[in-house]
Amino acid sequence: MNPLSYYDPDDPYPESDGQPMAENTEQYDWIVKIKENLEILFADREDVFIAGDLLWYPVPDRQISGPLAPDVMVAFGRPKGRRGTYRQWEEGGIAPQVVFEVLSPSNSRMEMANKLAFYNQYGVEEYYLYDPERNQLDIWLRRDGDLKRVTHLKGWVSPRLGVRFVLAPDTLEIYHPDGRPFLNSVELARLANSAEERAEQEAARAEQEAARAEQEAARAEQEAARAEQEAARAEQEAARAEQEAARAEQEAARAERLAERLRALGLDPNHLED
Repeated sequence: MNPLSYYDPDDPYPESDGQPMAENTEQYDWIVKIKENLEILFADREDVFIAGDLLWYPVPDRQISGPLAPDVMVAFGRPKGRRGTYRQWEEGGIAPQVVFEVLSPSNSRMEMANKLAFYNQYGVEEYYLYDPERNQLDIWLRRDGDLKRVTHLKGWVSPRLGVRFVLAPDTLEIYHPDGRPFLNSVELARLANSAEERAEQEAARAEQEAARAEQEAARAEQEAARAEQEAARAEQEAARAEQEAARAEQEAARAERLAERLRALGLDPNHLED
């Protein structure tokens, strides 16, 4: 029995409607892709709550309205954190402003009409419905108090999310505000691995540059030491030359004094025989 088809006083707000999140792999992949990329987009904002396939109870009285579980919903002004359900009256009365539905083969027109009416009644501002099988995107935007279908989708940018939607010939493309595409889990993992590899390469390059700089500094230090030694040697040579010049000068003075004594004795120092 569907747990929402009856009222249990001990569990008035069940966390499950007994239905699977998705009916096929394509629908599941789209739900995860949209949710995870929105989580990444608003990772730094603590006031943005994002969930997939979470039951939303708009009012406490289920006789007035039962819950609905959008494939993906975004509530601005609500903190991140675990929730078993989204009970609007416990969330400051804030309804999810943006919801996504990914169509599955079993979704009937009546069911989708009821979902649209629900979202319209309880305050959704932007409603996105994507049919992967037909590659069709429908958008409703709240204008003058009601959700109204958007007729011009080319280059559509979500007023709330800032993301851009492009309906390519074969698939829907969604882009972050900075132009990066929404990626699936495998693509995100590959991107993360590539970024990690690039970071490791950059770290290795930086380490090599640091080693080269250290070697250059060591070489410069050695050159400075050699230059200092050369300067010291040159200074020693100059001192030696100065000492030799002084000695030569002393010898010349001694020779001159001896010559004078010889001349005083009547001898010619230039004609002395050995």
